[in-house]
Amino acid sequence: MSYRLNRTAKGILWSVGVILLVVYPHVFGTYFSNFIIDFGIMALYAVSYNLLLGFTGLLSFGHAIFFAAGGYGTALVLEHIAGVPLIPALLMGAFSSALLALILCPIVSRVKGSAFAMLHLAFNFIMWTVILKLRNFTGGEDGIAGYDIPSLTIPGVVSFDMADPMQFYYFAVVVLTGSIWLAWFLTKTPFGQMMVGVRDNDVRIDFLGFRVVPTKAIVYIIAAAFAGVAGGMSALFQNMVSATDVEVVHSFRPILATIVGGAGSFFGPIVGAGIFAMLEELTSRFTEQVELVQGIVLVVVILYFPKGFIGLLQIIRDKWASRRITKEIAEECS
Repeated sequence: MSYRLNRTAKGILWSVGVILLVVYPHVFGTYFSNFIIDFGIMALYAVSYNLLLGFTGLLSFGHAIFFAAGGYGTALVLEHIAGVPLIPALLMGAFSSALLALILCPIVSRVKGSAFAMLHLAFNFIMWTVILKLRNFTGGEDGIAGYDIPSLTIPGVVSFDMADPMQFYYFAVVVLTGSIWLAWFLTKTPFGQMMVGVRDNDVRIDFLGFRVVPTKAIVYIIAAAFAGVAGGMSALFQNMVSATDVEVVHSFRPILATIVGGAGSFFGPIVGAGIFAMLEELTSRFTEQVELVQGIVLVVVILYFPKGFIGLLQIIRDKWASRRITKEIAEECS
């Protein structure tokens, strides 16, 4: 009975969430709809990173290379190929990131810990330099901007104009939530359990007969593809890409979201992305020192809530359950 109630409660919550997303732009308007899109892009970017750190135990200081590869892949296709449909352009961003990961994974899948982290920091600097040097191709510091965003067309059925903020909002919500759901579904499969096993004890996983290096390589490519989708959506949303997408600061954004939200949970980075998005939105109205406020929040979380916001909720839930059990035992004894 309890299981059925839990399923019913979850179904109600999901239904309410879908309804809220549908009516949101009609209630709050374009500005706050854009805020949701920006948050969704960051949430998917953080989720893709958490597949490496939270589920496989791979700390990277250069995840922005895949976000940027996705953005540039989508932007270059739209800039140079006339008449390309919207979905193939977005998929080209994911493919560009996955291809970059495929090139790098023979090196990075054989290392871990600080070596893995510092290698990606080096890759981040290399890609940033390449983008600046190949000015004729990437636009250098100015980036690529002003390309036409094609409509989402189902031939002979319907066409959605992506220049309309309302229609783009619904397209972004479907793509971003669908991608996050696919990432969540992956963590619930046997392969997802193998990822956790590699994180907890890769020697034992190897002893059990599973291949650790290929597993890391597959996770690496999948995480890069999801980051590429986030980058491609950013290129469509902002109608531009630039070298700022691959700056080291941008590589640390998903790390901060994961730490603040909770790396041990799939939904932790999403919560962390939401916290930082709201902090940036609120503090920017009163001061330009947004990074200072974010830094203070990070210090507080590391010192007092090392498992992040999700970990704090778990502690509160455990204490509540403990008090309830104690109360029930006391009532039975009396």
